[in-house]
Amino acid sequence: MASFVFSDEKEPHRMRTGEIIKKHPEIRNLMGRNPNTIFVILGAVSIQFVLAYFLKDYPWWLALLVAYVIGAFAVHVLFVTIHEAAHNLLFRKSSLNKLAAILANTPSLMPTAISFRHYHLKHHSFQGVMELDADLPYDWEAKLIGNTAFGKAMWFLLFPVFQIFRTFRTTEIKAFDGWVFLNLAWNVAVGVAVGYFWGWNSLIFLFASFWFSIGLHPLGARWIQEHYLTGGNQETYSYYGPLNTIQFNIGYHNEHHDFPSVPWNHLPKIRSSAPEYYDTLVYHKSWTKLILRFIFDPKLSLHSRMIRSNRGEVPLSDQSIPDRELAETL
Repeated sequence: MASFVFSDEKEPHRMRTGEIIKKHPEIRNLMGRNPNTIFVILGAVSIQFVLAYFLKDYPWWLALLVAYVIGAFAVHVLFVTIHEAAHNLLFRKSSLNKLAAILANTPSLMPTAISFRHYHLKHHSFQGVMELDADLPYDWEAKLIGNTAFGKAMWFLLFPVFQIFRTFRTTEIKAFDGWVFLNLAWNVAVGVAVGYFWGWNSLIFLFASFWFSIGLHPLGARWIQEHYLTGGNQETYSYYGPLNTIQFNIGYHNEHHDFPSVPWNHLPKIRSSAPEYYDTLVYHKSWTKLILRFIFDPKLSLHSRMIRSNRGEVPLSDQSIPDRELAETL
């Protein structure tokens, strides 16, 4: 019976980070913040609401088509900026980063920005630990989907639903706080306003853009690219394809896990500074090719993930320390 690959080792990135920083101390100069990311947020949010307005009087199927071809890419950019804000890579104050994330989350309608922050930071410190890493699928989820092309295609189509269920097992993570409720209230208010003033077609476009951006779409391959064992037992993979140009280097995932305090615009410089660490790793060049490979290759399934019970040496209280401070202690 299929099962996950188990490792006795602790989270794999901290040790490599220490090695790299000793050999390439200049990488410390890449750590910091990029406040200009707020302009990326404003641009992508504007694109989504302008399109939603102009689509309000067109057929619903056109709203879906534009969502797949354009809206999904804009929302995925906004997910990249939410990810940056989760690591406090826009502004020094945590509160400003949270507000930026909520702004970026606005066109998606689904209030995910602050919750993502809570779960994602644990994923970094406890990669592969089932009760703390919400990026991991359940065992029952993997068995339900199996390794058939139809099952895996349906999993991509319903990915947001499965992701919600995964958070239920991470009981050590505080799921709700005032920021989560602010995110919820803001998104509900915007959704009601769009529906009231512009109508259903605009809502369909905004919601479909969100759904496609993380589902059955070439962009959905990022969830496979990052940690699915597509190249032996290597746990983390980068994507060095052309979409990094318009998706703000989100594909540099090994580099990001090694140095989470480096903003998106400097991630390629990590690879060029330490090529002996990154050019020797398996990486992907095409998200489209990867999603097709995952769907149709019976040897790949949701069980193609590394799990561990070894939590390493990072106590839960350390998660309150900013990423940059953690990186500079290595």
